[in-house]
Amino acid sequence: MQSIVQSLPPLYLLFHTPPLIINTSFSIEKELITKRMAQIQPAARHEEHQQLSRQVAKTTTAVTVGGSLMVLSGLTLAATVIGLVVATPLLVIFSPVLVPAAITVFMILGGLLAATGFGATATFVFYWMYRYTTGKHPIGADKLDYARDRLAHAAQDIKDKAEQLGHQAQQQVKTT
Repeated sequence: MQSIVQSLPPLYLLFHTPPLIINTSFSIEKELITKRMAQIQPAARHEEHQQLSRQVAKTTTAVTVGGSLMVLSGLTLAATVIGLVVATPLLVIFSPVLVPAAITVFMILGGLLAATGFGATATFVFYWMYRYTTGKHPIGADKLDYARDRLAHAAQDIKDKAEQLGHQAQQQVKTT
């Protein structure tokens, strides 16, 4: 008989125990579960909100840095083209043929190289920030997180010290 009881699900045992014990233990368990859930839910919501805030901050930073570098790349390319349009006729008119050609080639190569470099840098920054925001832990993420934590701790220390000094100043004013 005992082996049959062990093989049956626990519900079988609930229905074959005295009603007073079932009601008492069930109501106590229900109260404990309700209290525990009330404690867990606000903490979980706060943690979710904090994670979302960090994600938004990371994404905003990625877009700002990447967009700035892309704009800088476009401005450099535009300045190179405008410079060539303005300078080339003047150089051709006032110099021998080979000097303006060499300067023009140098300007073209310099402008294209700068625009390419800024574009490649912006692309890499976008890629790095994408990997960082998705949690794929790119190279240098540890140092960035460490620096962020140190800045946060330093800011908290300064705030605590300012509050302490403010309280001391208030105490001195009250005593005098």
